Amino acid sequence: MFSAAIERAMPERCLPPYLPTRPTGRVIVIGAGKSSAEMARVVEREWAGPLSGLVVTRYGHSAPCERIEVVEASHPVPDEAGEKAAARILAMVHGLTADDLVLCLISGGGSALLALPAGGITLADKQEVSRALLHSGATISEMNCVRKHLSAIKGGQLAAAAHPARVVTLLVSDVPGDDPAVIASGPTVADPTTFADAAEVLRRYGITAPASVMAHIAAAARETPKPGDARLARAEHHVIAAPMQSLEAAATVARAAGFTPVILGDAIEGEARVVAAEQAALVQRIRARGDPVAAPCVLLSGGETTVTVRGTGRGGRNAEYLLSLAVALHGEPSVFALAGDTDGIDGTEDNAGALLGPDTLARAALAGVEATAALANNDGYGFFAAASSLVVTGPTRTNVNDFRAILISG
Repeated sequence: MFSAAIERAMPERCLPPYLPTRPTGRVIVIGAGKSSAEMARVVEREWAGPLSGLVVTRYGHSAPCERIEVVEASHPVPDEAGEKAAARILAMVHGLTADDLVLCLISGGGSALLALPAGGITLADKQEVSRALLHSGATISEMNCVRKHLSAIKGGQLAAAAHPARVVTLLVSDVPGDDPAVIASGPTVADPTTFADAAEVLRRYGITAPASVMAHIAAAARETPKPGDARLARAEHHVIAAPMQSLEAAATVARAAGFTPVILGDAIEGEARVVAAEQAALVQRIRARGDPVAAPCVLLSGGETTVTVRGTGRGGRNAEYLLSLAVALHGEPSVFALAGDTDGIDGTEDNAGALLGPDTLARAALAGVEATAALANNDGYGFFAAASSLVVTGPTRTNVNDFRAILISG
């Protein structure tokens, strides 16, 4: 099921139908995200005619291209390589004409990778704010609201710079609701959020940002382009891969294997351990009463949970979710689960996620790791490593967010 979900979102499968017609002028290909290099490779293969450009992807997520330059940079905390690439991308789209085409390839991770601080803000300032947001429990929409207002390129500013060229953005969605304005902080999409909204996010999560950041937000001197901005009149966007499509592909696999699939949703947010507790209660109800569906069945869900980090352990939100599920189910028989990020990287670790079975708690305990203590320390990676239950795929070069499956065999 996990493999089917990833395969459904691969650019080779979903990108070609969305390629625009050839313009009379130049074709500039730009992009950012964990899937951008693979998207660029497919564009090169499919495009008949000259093109050039630059995309930035996460370290280890590159793909072989000949005409489009690929730069690797840091995610989720931006680095100098991403800053330099973003500046070059912005420069590439200046001075274009109405006869030119900018083909923008955007996927999850692009917000950190396309790091070009607004005037008066340093890269170190953005790094500090990024780390604080990542540990705060803020949703991706909230984090990206702040990122847009600390940037010289996000929140529609890239498309505005390309005016009057036609801008066609192809998106691989990794956000709940598939909102183009949120995916990678919407560099080519009008931004409905404001500096006041960004300030409220920082206040809500008790984040004390550097003085330069607070002064920039308070001044609110240069808002991001809003809906109706004339500079974005020739900008269009198309979501070419989305989480629900991948969940439906997994459901097909489950059905063929004799399990009734139930898709709980593709946009589930909230604290990972809270989501896990809710889904564990549903599992127990199904096993006890066959409500709302009888076993054998599979519960499928996607979206992006959050983790408020309080411990010093390792692991991303999928490991946190699955460890919380393990604690709640406490070795429930006939229940197996997988949680993983479809990009192949859970947080900043080397695993996509992990597997859970009725014996996982016992296997970890034999290795000297106790589940509740590991959860209190946010150490999902350490727990599942001890149980030999990590799922390691390597970078998949696509990204439609988290994939969760709970299989109830009886």
